[in-house]
Amino acid sequence: MLLTKASEYALLSLILISKEDYPIDVDTLSKKLNISKSFLAKILQSLAKGNILTSHKGAKGGFKLSKKPEEISIKDVIEYAEKKTPIVFECSPSKESCKSSRAETCSIWPMLNRLQIKIDNFLNEISLRDMM
Repeated sequence: MLLTKASEYALLSLILISKEDYPIDVDTLSKKLNISKSFLAKILQSLAKGNILTSHKGAKGGFKLSKKPEEISIKDVIEYAEKKTPIVFECSPSKESCKSSRAETCSIWPMLNRLQIKIDNFLNEISLRDMM
């Protein structure tokens, strides 16, 4: 899976948000990052639903991190920004869940599964703090 602009914008926004002691509004972030305000608002709302951000309403409202940067994994950011788990290949995590009738004879599944596990572990080990 190639990461889309949603993941890129999520990470860039989180880095800026993490550097401030006060909530940052979508308008300010979109101007600083030169990103569509409506697209960025959707991404930030997804991150808030995932408890990565906290949304603050009002004149001095905006978004703040819900956790410390070292407690936010890149895998979590990608999952909420993309609204799905980051996967390398459209391959089932087990032979039993394979949608293909060729699961028993598939010779590439074991390697793809090992690769996915390594990528998942790698993305879980990298925190927002590491990206800063």
